Amino acid sequence: MRYVPHAYQERAVRFIIDHPNCALFLEMGLGKSVITLTAIQQLMEDYLEVNKVLIVAPKSVARNTWPAEVQKWDHLKDLRLSVVMGTAAQRKRALDADADIYVVNRENLAWLVNYCDLELVRWPFNCVVLDESSSFKNPQSRRYKAIRRMRWKIYRMIELTGTPSPNGLMDLWSQIELLDRGERLGRTLTTYRSRYFKPGRHNGHVVYEWKPKVGAREQITDAISDICLSMKADDYLEMPDLITAGTDIVLTPGELRGYKEFERQQLLEIDETEIEAVTAAALTNKLLQYGGGAVYDNDHDWHEVGRSKLEALEDLVEAAGEPVLVFYAYQHEQTRILETLKDYEPVTFKGEPEILKSWNAGEIRVLLCHPASVAFGLNMQQGGRIIVWYTPTWNLELYQQANARLYRQGQGKPVLLYHLVALGTMDERVMEALSGKSSTQEYLMRRIKELKDEAAMG
Repeated sequence: MRYVPHAYQERAVRFIIDHPNCALFLEMGLGKSVITLTAIQQLMEDYLEVNKVLIVAPKSVARNTWPAEVQKWDHLKDLRLSVVMGTAAQRKRALDADADIYVVNRENLAWLVNYCDLELVRWPFNCVVLDESSSFKNPQSRRYKAIRRMRWKIYRMIELTGTPSPNGLMDLWSQIELLDRGERLGRTLTTYRSRYFKPGRHNGHVVYEWKPKVGAREQITDAISDICLSMKADDYLEMPDLITAGTDIVLTPGELRGYKEFERQQLLEIDETEIEAVTAAALTNKLLQYGGGAVYDNDHDWHEVGRSKLEALEDLVEAAGEPVLVFYAYQHEQTRILETLKDYEPVTFKGEPEILKSWNAGEIRVLLCHPASVAFGLNMQQGGRIIVWYTPTWNLELYQQANARLYRQGQGKPVLLYHLVALGTMDERVMEALSGKSSTQEYLMRRIKELKDEAAMG
């Protein structure tokens, strides 16, 4: 296919070329893969600055999206790409292949670094692309430490994400540090934290939450704006309308009474089985399960505590009269939904090509997915326009990426987004948290764009 870039894509390509270490905060649908590959091709062929490129991506994106992009566009077909996945032997063969671009999934990054360092005794990649760079937000993670170890050998680093701060501004430090080695936000997380944040919830010396100081959001954004380019889909694409509907679920008096007792005592007794939540995190998790109608015990067997949310889902599917994409959080939810909606012949999807094809052909009435299994790189907008979150997620990145399977360019109808929220439960707190995280990220991306526009106008 012939590539005719949009003006914003040409601008993004130019930004990569002009900034050896940069981040592109591009929302889903703007073509970050073809933008990056086009810039890489020019850096290789026109500027002679790059010879070996490593792309680190989520597993399904590494396996499918990047190879497909190279094959899709005429101007990229001369790029030789090798996917470093599979068994250790297969990965080694892929690294030995004569290629321009090597694509590895995030889980194998630490292995690759060790292999290059200990067995090859060299690091061959002078350009590294971190696709979905927000997955490097934890400086204690193996993937962050692995790439940080080789950072001094990397001439160009390109970070790509549509969700740079899924849990707030604290997520930014490690991503930016990988680009500038601490120049803008501080050389350590401790420095960053002390400069821009103050303790929130804490227990003695243990701080559970850090809140931005007054003006910190603006200061952080201004500090990183020169190496970050932000683009939102609404500004450049013809996006469908998105209609959000919070479907409130009123639990029965017995269900709600049991929930409140469990919340208060951290102990639930069902059919002579005691389910104990020892920590606050465990209790939070089990209260979310309870809102969905079933709870795991300590042996990972589940016990049903109510059917209010299941009944609401069944009513919604019946009323919709068209295909519905349902996101679930727990395995027992999948099991119970499949049984409850069996008359609609529901199908569980974990990325299988044949199921994706059937969905996009309109052959599946109800498709069940865990958001992590479809969060990146899949075009599902042809199969339907209705999304239902059976249990809300704390993870803003997964939430936005999962919604973007249907809410994207090419969707011909308004997208209907439903959240099944059990009133008086942890569901409400999750929805509030999602809203707060979204507003922080929205500000960051908008502000960086405004600063770039102001600079361009002189």
